[in-house]
Amino acid sequence: MLKCLRAGTVLMLLLLASSPLFAQPFRQLVAGDFQGYPRFNNRGVVAYTNCTIDFRFQASHRDGEYILHFNVTLSMNSNKSWLDRARVTSAESLASILNHEQGHYNIAYLEQQEVLRTVNRTRFTANYQNEAMAIFNRIDAKYKQLNIDYDEDTGHSTNKQQQHAWDIYFAKRIEYMPPVNNGSY
Repeated sequence: MLKCLRAGTVLMLLLLASSPLFAQPFRQLVAGDFQGYPRFNNRGVVAYTNCTIDFRFQASHRDGEYILHFNVTLSMNSNKSWLDRARVTSAESLASILNHEQGHYNIAYLEQQEVLRTVNRTRFTANYQNEAMAIFNRIDAKYKQLNIDYDEDTGHSTNKQQQHAWDIYFAKRIEYMPPVNNGSY
């Protein structure tokens, strides 16, 4: 029920080899995605979703332009994500917990997609390293705050009315998400 962690790992390979813009398809979480050991705390958290966004790019300089090829991957880290199965009392309880944790994955997925769309439509200068990192850091900060807001609004899934409102929000955002074009600038 805690926010997904996103770590921006940057690997810049200044090679002329090209790497296509890449995005994973959206996925639904299942109980088997939570293989880590529960961490007990005072807040009554029953589950934790750990996601990582890996941000890599290659750059080449051609005809006065900098061409960047991005690979922005989203990983659901099953070994770091956990579910306190001893506190899951029914199939309905499990469904509710998984639904809330899906929201954290959704936030990470929305972040990944926004990063891909933004870098895809950006023209980079000789300062491309700083420009690319600034894009990632700005978008990452936005979604870190969204994760905090999500847990506060839903009371870590205990406020069913707010959880339902967020479920609708996620469904609409994912359904109407603009496509990521497979091009690079």
